[in-house]
Amino acid sequence: MPELPEVETTKNGLVKLLTNKLITRVEIRNPNLRWRIDDSIKSDLNNRTIQSFSRRGKYILFNLDKGHLMIHLGMSGKINVVDINESLKKHDHFLIFFDNIVMRFNDPRRFGSIFFLDRLSHELIDHLGVEPLECSFHKNYLFENSRNKSQNVKAFIMDSKVVVGVGNIYACESLFKTGINPKTKANKVSKKRYIYLTENIKKVLTKAIKAGGTTLQDFAKVDGKPGYFSQELSVYGRENENCYTCNGKIKRIVQNQRSTFYCPKCQK
Repeated sequence: MPELPEVETTKNGLVKLLTNKLITRVEIRNPNLRWRIDDSIKSDLNNRTIQSFSRRGKYILFNLDKGHLMIHLGMSGKINVVDINESLKKHDHFLIFFDNIVMRFNDPRRFGSIFFLDRLSHELIDHLGVEPLECSFHKNYLFENSRNKSQNVKAFIMDSKVVVGVGNIYACESLFKTGINPKTKANKVSKKRYIYLTENIKKVLTKAIKAGGTTLQDFAKVDGKPGYFSQELSVYGRENENCYTCNGKIKRIVQNQRSTFYCPKCQK
């Protein structure tokens, strides 16, 4: 599933290609995503100009001269901007046309979502937690919000009501760099450790964005190229391989129906 760095990478690509572009036509080839695309979106977007882009959690926001388009990539979604004459691909479900280019939302598993908003408010984003790369995610934030949390620390930092965008890959990597065992209860992690974890979450996400995100299976950038942070992974996807730090074996367990990768020696 695309996580914050992949969504930020996609947003940044769109900024370069589509800012100040006039929408000339919208085509819905398959409306049946996680939530059905409302047919009225065609008239809502037609002849609108994209003034800017932003991101809230894993949602990309197209800020128009009137209203907003909100897109979530789901589990396998990606956005490409191509020449208007380029052949369609399987699973191209939603298309926005401009003068000589077209933006295509491609989603094989159809878990993505597309909404038009009159104002920047929706039940999917109104109750999200803080952004991990903004000042609201300060050094004491995790410690202060974990005192009554008995869930494991990995689930805690992946809770979008606490902090957004720390998905499975980046949670595993951040916990490894901090030396925290992912099975530890959130309220048992010390303040000092949480300060260090906060720093590492920021560092890991920032580095992943600079690398263009992580391509494991489905993700690709707007230009169709893969993200390269997969080359930087220390534990994720490396079950039974040697730890780069201690030469021990990376272990995989399942937590909250997700795979967790960690080093038992480095993360005691």
